[in-house]
Amino acid sequence: MPSSKPLMTQSSGPTPDSVESALRTLETESGGINALAAALRGPLGATFAKAVDLIRNAKGRVIVTGLGKSGHMARKIAATLASTGTPAFFVHTAEAAHGDLGMITTDDVIMALSWSGEQPEMKTLVNYSARFAIPMIAVTSNAASSLGQAADTVIELPKAREACPHNLAPTTSTMMQVAIGDAIAIALLEGRGFTALEFAHFHPGGKLGAMLKFVRDYMRTGAEIPVKPEGTKMSDAVMEMSAKGLGCVCIVNAANEAIGIITDGDLRRHMRPDLLTVSVDDIMTRQPKTVPPSMLASEMIEVLNTSKITTLVVTEADKVVGIVHLHDLLRAGVA
Repeated sequence: MPSSKPLMTQSSGPTPDSVESALRTLETESGGINALAAALRGPLGATFAKAVDLIRNAKGRVIVTGLGKSGHMARKIAATLASTGTPAFFVHTAEAAHGDLGMITTDDVIMALSWSGEQPEMKTLVNYSARFAIPMIAVTSNAASSLGQAADTVIELPKAREACPHNLAPTTSTMMQVAIGDAIAIALLEGRGFTALEFAHFHPGGKLGAMLKFVRDYMRTGAEIPVKPEGTKMSDAVMEMSAKGLGCVCIVNAANEAIGIITDGDLRRHMRPDLLTVSVDDIMTRQPKTVPPSMLASEMIEVLNTSKITTLVVTEADKVVGIVHLHDLLRAGVA
């Protein structure tokens, strides 16, 4: 029995209240980001640059700290810094007074997040910073606050309305905190010339890790490569395609250089009664797409997508050393 429940379709009718609320939230938060960008083009730019230099020149790590929602943002900022080549970790502001101060050394830099700058729990870290001359960067909306006055550098975030209709729940403010943290991380990354290869060292897992591996990690080699020499009859080439199960065969010259490729598509385009008796030279697509084994998997995916193909021949010093098929990449979670 067919369902009587109406299907959701695009409509020119009134926008649902929930969508209107979402739009207001996004507009309010984007207003905060725009205000932050404007501030960076003004006086905030100088203190931002000072904070970046302070971190860059530190011998130790960045200790990112905060409490409540600021603490959650601080934890994310520490993770972003660490993953982009700036050693960092999160210390909970309240736990610092119960032994976690031992995690902080005199070679470190403290980045303290507090929207008001008046959290009493922050006093322990402020005193510890002063006692051992550990530089402190305050990220706050109030440079005149206790935290702001105690810090070596203050990144004063512009005061912007929260997306909460009561202007209470941290929303726009936390968005600006994490945005400034991202900005610091990327400025440090670009400043030191942090490469994708270095990035790969910190991201060996998941799809991101898979994308940061190399062609050599995914290519088929040796006897797994479907390959035939030029001049081969198509009947032999088709048997090779079927045996290797990749839907293609690479055609090489006497020097083992790739001069062509035959795919399932080529067979369909050239279907005729005498197909199996002609030479591969008459059927193959010449100058096949090739990639080196040292290419990043992410770049290889770009070549496949741009060329709208499913197979790449891998060559080194012009010699065929492997072959990569899109299905292998899908199984590995790369594509």
